[in-house]
Amino acid sequence: MTNHTEWKALSKSLTFRHQAYINGRFQPAISGETFPCINPATEQLLVDVASCDEADVNLAVESALQAYRSGVWSELEPKQRKRILLKLADLVEQHKDEFALLDTLDMGKSISEMTAIDIPDSIDCIRWTAECIDKIYGEIAPTGNDTLALISHEPVGVVAAITPWNYPLMMATWKLAPALAAGNSVILKPSEKSPLSALRLAELASEAGIPDGVFNVLPGFGHTAGKALGLHHDVNVLAFTGSTRVAGMLMEYAGQSNLKRVWLEAGGKSPNLIFEDCEDVKKAAATAAAAIFSNQGEVCIACSRIYVQKSIKEAFIAALVEAAKSYQPGDPLDPATNMGPMVDEAQLDTVARFIRSAQDEGGQVLLGGLPEYIEGKGFYAKPTIVAEAHNGMTFVQEEIFGPVLAVCEFETEEEAIALANDSKYGLGASVWTANLSRAHRVSRKIHSGMIWVNTWGEGDSTVPFGGVKASGNGRDKSLHAMEKYTELKNVWIRL
Repeated sequence: MTNHTEWKALSKSLTFRHQAYINGRFQPAISGETFPCINPATEQLLVDVASCDEADVNLAVESALQAYRSGVWSELEPKQRKRILLKLADLVEQHKDEFALLDTLDMGKSISEMTAIDIPDSIDCIRWTAECIDKIYGEIAPTGNDTLALISHEPVGVVAAITPWNYPLMMATWKLAPALAAGNSVILKPSEKSPLSALRLAELASEAGIPDGVFNVLPGFGHTAGKALGLHHDVNVLAFTGSTRVAGMLMEYAGQSNLKRVWLEAGGKSPNLIFEDCEDVKKAAATAAAAIFSNQGEVCIACSRIYVQKSIKEAFIAALVEAAKSYQPGDPLDPATNMGPMVDEAQLDTVARFIRSAQDEGGQVLLGGLPEYIEGKGFYAKPTIVAEAHNGMTFVQEEIFGPVLAVCEFETEEEAIALANDSKYGLGASVWTANLSRAHRVSRKIHSGMIWVNTWGEGDSTVPFGGVKASGNGRDKSLHAMEKYTELKNVWIRL
C-alpha cells in the first residue's frame, strides 16, 4: 500500500477475529460476555470481542499445561521449533498490510509508523529469536576429575504474557517469541484496548505448525483475566508490559499463589539531557520532538523530560518548537500523518488533566495546550511543550503517556545527572554531547536500563530492552530474553 485511498479501501475489506483462541480453536468467552473495540480515530465500533475471565483462564491454562506435559512442543527438536517459528515470521510478513491496519484501526497508531517500525520489528523479533534456538548451548562446570556437572536450560512450563495497547503486535512478539523458542506453552492476554492483531497472530501460529494448546490468546480485562493469570498456580512465569501500578499488583498475585516469576517492563519518565557542547542543536531538537510526539507520546521510553543547559536554552527551545510544529494529528490511515488519536477518551482526559496541572503549577505552554475534543471526531490531542518546568511539578514526575513535554534547565553536569535521576522511574534516557568522556561519564551515572547518546529509541533484536527502579526488571529482546523463560538444571554425576 502506498497512499491514503488504498489504505482506506483495504481497511473496509478486513474481517476481525473476535473470539478467544484456546487449544487451537476460536470460541466465545464461557460467560458469553463481550466488550466493544472502538476505532479511536472515528469512535466507531470495529467489533465486539470476547471478554474472558477466570473460567476461560482455567481452561486455557489446562490446555497449555497438557500440551507442555505431552512434549508435543517442549520436547520437539530445537531445529523443528526453529523451522515453525521461521514459518510464522514468513506468514506475518505475507500479511504485513493486514497487521498494519489492525493495529492502526484498533489503537490509532499511524499507518506510516506501523509499516516503518512495528511490523518490521515484529517480524525480525520472531526470526531472530527462532534462529537462536539451536545456537544456545548448555555448560559443563569445572569440577573435579571424578565428577561431571552438566548445566542445561529447560522450559519453565506455562508462560502468561500480558501486553500493552501502545505497540500491540510488537510487544506481543517480544514476549511470545522467546517464550515459544524456549519450548514453553504461552497464554497471551493482549490489552482490551487493542486485542485484534494478537487474535490474528494466533490463527497464523496454527497455520505455521504450532501445536494446539501451545499458543492461546485470551482477550479480556486486567481485573478479570489478568488477575486470574497472576493468581493461577499452574502459570510458572508471568511477563508483563504496562503501568507500574499494575506491575505491583501482579507481583502481589505471584506472592499470593505459587511464587511464579514475574518479569516487568513498567512505566517510564525518560530524561533527555542537552549539553552546551551538543554538536547539532537542530538535530537534537528534532530528535527530542520525535522522542515525545511519535505514536502520540504513548511510548514507555518517551523522553518527556528535557533538561537543557542554560547557555543554549533559548536556541534549543526555538529549534524544538519549530520541529514540533511538523507533528500534526490526523487520520492515521494517511501515510502523511505522524500523530494519530489517543487510544481512547480516558487517555485523552489524562492528557488534559496533566496539561491543566502544568499550567496551575506555573508552567508556560509554548505550543499546543488543552485538547479540543469534538464528539464523534476522534480522541485527538495536540503536541504540547511546557517551559519553565522543574522537578517539583506533578507533570514532570508522573508518567502521562501522551504528547506533553516538560522543558527544564540546568547549569552543571552534576546538576543534570541529579535532575535526571530524581525520578522513581529508570527505563530510558538520552544524552546529547560531542564530548566522548562526558558521554561515557554521564551514561554511567544515570540510573536507567537504556541510554542513547546523540540519538533516541534506536535498537534491534540483538540488544536488551528494559529498565530499573519502578520501570521494572528483566529484559525483552536479545539472548537475555531467553533467560526469562528457562530454568537452569544442574545434573551432578559421580564417575
